[in-house]
This record gives sequence, structure tokens and C-alpha cells, in this order.
Amino acid sequence: MNVSRIAVAGGIAASAVLLLAGPASAHVSVQPQGEAAKGGYATINFKVPNERDDASTVKLEVNFPTDHPLSSVSPQAVPGWKIDVTKSTLAKPLEVHGQKVTEAVSKVTWTADAAAAIKPGYFQQFPLSVGQLPEDTDQLVFKALQTYSSKEVVRWIEEAPAGGEEPDNPAPVLTLTDAAADAHGSAGATDTDDNADDAAGDKGADASEHTTTASASSDSASDGTARVLGVVGIVIGIAGVAFGVLARRRTA
Repeated sequence: MNVSRIAVAGGIAASAVLLLAGPASAHVSVQPQGEAAKGGYATINFKVPNERDDASTVKLEVNFPTDHPLSSVSPQAVPGWKIDVTKSTLAKPLEVHGQKVTEAVSKVTWTADAAAAIKPGYFQQFPLSVGQLPEDTDQLVFKALQTYSSKEVVRWIEEAPAGGEEPDNPAPVLTLTDAAADAHGSAGATDTDDNADDAAGDKGADASEHTTTASASSDSASDGTARVLGVVGIVIGIAGVAFGVLARRRTA
């Protein structure tokens, strides 16, 4: 009985701790659709939860990293939200596909219509197509500002130290993956396999066609033999009838 009471008391205490702590603080984050490979292009989503019970999120500002500028940024339309893309001149031009790029996107701002604001208990995603992703870093940090209808502004701009705990207002971080070693080689191997499969398929089709032809020839030969035997049988039958008639006449 004492053991049961202790277990129940422990469960109540644990539940109380969870209730006091509340759910883990949600924050503005960024994730790729699929992978964000170094040196490539990707579609990324900024996920914005509403953390207030008495206000809606009406604005999101995302600042792009200046140490690794992105020359191409294309936002996807979000119903009820106005999108402003701000570009700035680069201190050091980028070279993209053999061409020099002198400016890059420094900030993207989404502003909601009254009906489209993110209500309490809901979240919204804001997609962007970005590139060319840098090859000399493992992550990109985007500092974001979330504005509520109450005029409160939450600044998601803190960067976590290496190996340290997550700060109270962490900045969205996009993790980059290593590019494929030889995408073209892989594609070539696939093409080769496809060609081999096609060749095997052609050989199989030829063999099947040959078998079908042989079968047709065999069937034709069988039909011819049956017809010859049928004619011979008829001739023999007629001869038999004639012989019988002659035999009756002689007897008579």
C-alpha cells in the first residue's frame, strides 16, 4: 500500500512540474523542403507560431545573412499577406554562373491583412526559393522579428554558442548538407542501367517474337497435316463405299 501511495504521489508531482513548466516555447524556425545542399538551390519555409493568447501575429521580418549573401530569393505568395523584398549593394560582388552579382536580398517582410493575421493557437508558413547556397559554411542564420497586433515585437535574433544551451529567443538556423559527390555520374549510371534494361527488354521481345513465330509455324504445319489426313480419309471412305456397291452387284 505504501509503495502504491508513493507511486501516485510521484506521478502527481511530475504532472505538477509539467503543468508549471508549460509547453516548450515555440519560436520562429526555418526548415528546407527536402535538403538544402551546399552550392545549390532550395525551397525553405519559415514557420511562425502565435505564442500569445490575446493578440495575433501581423508581421514577420526576416533578415538575411550578410556574411553569406544569397543572390536569388523568390517568395511564394501567401494569401492575405503583402510581401516586400529589400535588396542591398554588396561590399564584395558575388560570382554566380560566371556572372558578377553586385546586390543581394537583405530582408523579406510579410505584412498581414486583418483577416489573414495568425490567430492565437495557429501558425503560418512562409516559403522562399533561395540560392545559390554557400559552400564554405554548414549553416545560415536568419534573424527575425515577429510583430503582434498588440504592437509587441519579439526579436528572434540570439545565436546559440557552440555546444551551449538554446537562448530564450533563438534566431532561425538553416542547416546545410554536403552536395552530392557526382550527381551527373549517378545520373549517367542510371542512364546506363536504363539502356541495359532496354536492351534486355528488346532481346526478350525478340525472343518472344521468335517463339511466337515458331509456334505459329508449328500450328500451321499441324493444320496442314490434319487437312491432308482428312482428305485421305474421305478418299478411302469413298473407295470403301464403291467397293461395297460393286460387291453387292456381283453377289446379286
